[in-house]
Amino acid sequence: MLIGYARVSKSDSSQVLDLQIDALKNAGVDEKNIYSDKISGIKEQRPGLENCLKALRKGDILFVWKLDRLGRNLKHLIATIEELAKNDIGFKVLNGQGVDIDTTTPAGKMIFSIFGALAEFERELIRERTKAGIAAARARGRRGGRKFGLSKAQVRLAEASMKNRDTSVTDLCKELNITRATLYQYISPTGELREHAIKVLEK
Repeated sequence: MLIGYARVSKSDSSQVLDLQIDALKNAGVDEKNIYSDKISGIKEQRPGLENCLKALRKGDILFVWKLDRLGRNLKHLIATIEELAKNDIGFKVLNGQGVDIDTTTPAGKMIFSIFGALAEFERELIRERTKAGIAAARARGRRGGRKFGLSKAQVRLAEASMKNRDTSVTDLCKELNITRATLYQYISPTGELREHAIKVLEK
């Protein structure tokens, strides 16, 4: 199935979704499968994008008009597309910078792999700095460690809820008293357990 996502800034009344929606329809996306938001790209909560990601299934392809319509920043963009790839979901950009990104083709995958390599480089730098910081703290007699915010029961609840397409991520986060970012550290948008959740369940 072809699924589209469009976004314009709510603060700019001159922007409308028509151009993006027309481009998505011309690419073959049925209008009923187009999700949208009228909100700033830096906002973490984007209901249209959340519903779009929850609707995607293995073999689907996500289309966006431009690359900047999807991600809040480079880190968020790459993490989102990497998550799509893990679930065998394709990704295509129709216009602007990144138009050559089409993860359903070998050339498109290669281009995106360059972005992924840069992101991995950044993550390695962060890990090195974190380790150095921990070592320095331990040298001063401090001890630390990751504290997991969800119980086993909460992880199972979140897992089951995220597998349900009708689940409101905002309501689920309120029920669990966590942020959206924390939820996605445990559970993917389609309900798969992530490393944090697995560690909690193994405790």
